[in-house]
Amino acid sequence: MSDNIYLLINEILKGKQLSISGVTRELKDKGIDEHRLVMTGYLRALKDLRKLNEVEIPPSKVYSIVETEQTDSMDIYSLISDHIRSIDPSLMVPVAAYVLSRTLDRPVFKEEFTKMGLSAKSLTDYLSSPECELHLTDKNPKEYTTGITKIKVPVGEPAYEIKKADPAVIKHSNCILIRILRSSVDLGGLIPKTKPTSLEDFR
Repeated sequence: MSDNIYLLINEILKGKQLSISGVTRELKDKGIDEHRLVMTGYLRALKDLRKLNEVEIPPSKVYSIVETEQTDSMDIYSLISDHIRSIDPSLMVPVAAYVLSRTLDRPVFKEEFTKMGLSAKSLTDYLSSPECELHLTDKNPKEYTTGITKIKVPVGEPAYEIKKADPAVIKHSNCILIRILRSSVDLGGLIPKTKPTSLEDFR
């Protein structure tokens, strides 16, 4: 698959919506002849990476470019929320805490679990479970609120950290951090042409 296929798809979809067949046909006109199944996987991968919008208009799915403003509106909480849904529910709380704390280099406030799509009950249940790896931070949480302006941290809000994570938590956290990195940067021109392109390559 051509290194510049993503740029070509953006050019093709500029100002319009097209089905998989439509995108495949226009790419062929530009010298890129890929099988429809390959294009289906590639377009869905771009949708998962929030590069394209996908709308079902029976009997087809149509694709359009995600506007820059929509892409920029994604924050770290939304990114983590999207990716933790693919793992075992019992690991969601510790993995979310581990990823966010490593990314921000600080403990995680209770309010932030809600922002990552985890209910108060999920957090409470996990904190009371024998497998719980979350601990209240040893430091005064107020030390971490200085400089935090994007979220409002209530006075007295507890902050949690994982001092020693289970290998399974680290493994899933590393996978999610890689997915977030891949969805945040343009990898065009860096992936070998011989590498098969499938949805799993973008996960």
